[in-house]
Amino acid sequence: MEPHGGGAAVRIRRGTVLRIEGERRGAVAVSVLLRPEELVVHALAYPGLVGPVAEGDEVVLNTTASALGLGTGGFDLVMAVVGGPDTELGHPGRTMKLRYTPAQAAVESVEESHREVLEASPGLRGAPVVAAPLHSMIAHAAAGAKAAGAERVVYVMTDGAALLGGFSELVPRLRAAGVLDGFVTCGQALGGELEAATLWTGLLAAREVLGADAIVVADGPGNLGTGTRWGVSALASGHALNAAEALGGRPVAALRVSFADPRERHRGVSHHSLTILGHVALVRANVAVPVLDGAEREAVWAALRGAKLEERHQLIEVDGRPALDRLARAGVVVRSMGRTPADDPAFFLAAGAAGVLAGRMAAGDRRWRA
Repeated sequence: MEPHGGGAAVRIRRGTVLRIEGERRGAVAVSVLLRPEELVVHALAYPGLVGPVAEGDEVVLNTTASALGLGTGGFDLVMAVVGGPDTELGHPGRTMKLRYTPAQAAVESVEESHREVLEASPGLRGAPVVAAPLHSMIAHAAAGAKAAGAERVVYVMTDGAALLGGFSELVPRLRAAGVLDGFVTCGQALGGELEAATLWTGLLAAREVLGADAIVVADGPGNLGTGTRWGVSALASGHALNAAEALGGRPVAALRVSFADPRERHRGVSHHSLTILGHVALVRANVAVPVLDGAEREAVWAALRGAKLEERHQLIEVDGRPALDRLARAGVVVRSMGRTPADDPAFFLAAGAAGVLAGRMAAGDRRWRA
């Protein structure tokens, strides 16, 4: 495959690892001296895909995104360690992800390790499933669910954005703070605590294997947006709402709301949320509408009613502040587009509201079963 006009589809450079800057599950941050530029850059290596990396190693870097000045993904990635050791598979799994790319990897999927459990599952059994259109929303959705009574909250990462679970700096912080109780990667995404071949088995694994009573679904970091109505990866959260209903769960939609975003299409209720709920979601969802004041509240409700969403979904006004309080107590600071809750409270309150609603559902279901 060649891009338009021929030529390479990636920008490749070589360099020497100067320092290991940090490590988290599945990823190692390194600083690299590029040649021939004699420029020090920061890069990310995935040892599961390229083998171990150490100071002094010669590495090959994919510098495409940094050269283009892109956002979340705009830095360099280690493609190979020159002269590195041969590696062997460390598990019996045969499920391929990143299929038919030079980085294709075998994982032991939950369909292999827990086949009988999944096949015998009656479904989600009423568990609430929060579908969030941005990765940064998972923190407040999970914290809201915990604050409202959910005992175990699991994040299912879909494959519309970052494909490597190790790319997320947020997930390990939420796990360490006890806000998340599990992490599943599904589809072509990989690197979670469990691997699933599809969104459907990812949801079932969250429920049956990890014991979730509330589930949060979102892409990894770095959603793709093109500035067009249909050309955005966030629309796939509508598929998550459909999947939740198909499996016997209760779909909960997290609205993308902002009054600080400079882009008109994302001010008030984002056009992404209106498209998801108006056209992509084919089921009746529980839509968490954040409690806001004055003109902001009026603008949000006017947008939802103007799109006639009251006719398609259950709109429920919910206070998202317990989510902000829970994260503040845990010392977890979250940013989205560089903004914190102090900069754009409506955005984070909307994510928190969805989590609080899901937590109430989970707690109520537990009392009913008891």
